[in-house]
Amino acid sequence: GDAVACAKAGQKLPDGYYNAGDMVKMVGGEVGLCGTCMTARGIEDGELVAGATRKTLNDLAAWTAEADKVLVF
Repeated sequence: GDAVACAKAGQKLPDGYYNAGDMVKMVGGEVGLCGTCMTARGIEDGELVAGATRKTLNDLAAWTAEADKVLVF
């Protein structure tokens, strides 16, 4: 649920704290975010870091079926 905020662009944190948006960028490829969770938290598609996109449970199921390995955090 709240993990969708990790992909919100423009995060500004004090020195010494990790920036979750930067971590999403480092994953590379595409990062899928729960569309329902985004809507519940008022996060719009245009507020996301590059590479992060709104997805559905159908997308998750398809990715899982196609993947050799699945990374979840």
